[in-house]
Amino acid sequence: MTWADRVSPLVKSIPPSGIRRFFDIVAEMKGVISLGVGEPDFITPWHIRESCIHGLHRGYTAYTSNFGLLELREEIARLLARDYQVTYDPRKEVLVTVGVSEAFDLAMRAVLSPGDEVLVPEPSYVSYKACVTLAGGKPIPVPTTIDNEFRLTPALLEAYITPRTKVLVIGYPNNPTGAVMTREELVQIAAFVKKHDLIVISDEIYGRLTYEGTHTCFASLPDMRDRTILLNGFSKAYAMTGWRLGYACSNPDFIAAMTKIHQYTMLCAPITAQVAAIEALRNGEASVEKMVSEYNRRRRLMLNGFREMGLTCFEPKGAFYIFPSIKETGMDSLSFAETLLKEEKVALVPGSAFGDSGEGYVRCSYANSAANLAEALERIGRFVRKHLG
Repeated sequence: MTWADRVSPLVKSIPPSGIRRFFDIVAEMKGVISLGVGEPDFITPWHIRESCIHGLHRGYTAYTSNFGLLELREEIARLLARDYQVTYDPRKEVLVTVGVSEAFDLAMRAVLSPGDEVLVPEPSYVSYKACVTLAGGKPIPVPTTIDNEFRLTPALLEAYITPRTKVLVIGYPNNPTGAVMTREELVQIAAFVKKHDLIVISDEIYGRLTYEGTHTCFASLPDMRDRTILLNGFSKAYAMTGWRLGYACSNPDFIAAMTKIHQYTMLCAPITAQVAAIEALRNGEASVEKMVSEYNRRRRLMLNGFREMGLTCFEPKGAFYIFPSIKETGMDSLSFAETLLKEEKVALVPGSAFGDSGEGYVRCSYANSAANLAEALERIGRFVRKHLG
């Protein structure tokens, strides 16, 4: 018997991330323009970094409450009440986590029993299905399509509901498509949720990066607050990916259950990141608006570029990704991505990494400089023209 034979069969059954595979390849190549990384190219604003440095000088190096600093939780509750008119008790209904990824994992482990089914719209973030599986649940992919701009509808969800369905995952603005949903559309989803008595895990990490209309917080919809576990964080809007800080908000019972797991596995989020997050929430809006404006400019650049080279391209209205179809080339998404990297040194992520309904597409992040994006479009255009014959 080898050591590999002693690895959990459940862990073995989970495929490695399709995103990280390309990161590893890119790290070993020179001259590559990467459109694969899902993180801002901006540095965390100085006033946020400075608050962390000042905190270190003042000796903020200890553990915090399992829930996180109360001062931070109060700021989070204040933000949600101001921007989305949904209120939470910062003492019992807000949990600070090590990124939204930990919050999602905690939510799944807190509410799932073995065999519970979770509706996971696809294309979707690569961690969703894996976390459901690791928590003992059964992920049920719900394919969305470009025909409906990658949005959910009650009719689509009804086709996948069973007596074992317990949770619906919602992630808008969407990674990888950049799709958004209007308040009116989400109200229809809320009615479906209430009809089937579901729990909702709403990942709203890209909510602030909405370019047309305004983001709707799912928990703010009628009767959705207590049955929703709202997830958000600081990585995308505040350019704080490496700080690893997120949060979850919900009813006291769900938050208490998540905190119980959190206290045994993580204890607390780093105090330095929490101090910085307080500054971000209090004084970071101008920086956020500046970054959002720049992302929007790049979004239009990428959309026009892909359409000019003859590819069908859905217009993303949120996040910082664009999801062009490469079906016209006759290549599958993995072959397209691998060959493009080899021939033109542009890295992007095959759509198949985000579920079966992502096949025929590639995800490109426009969290890169305008100069690099323009050069990448030129290289991709040359590659597409070559393979279109």
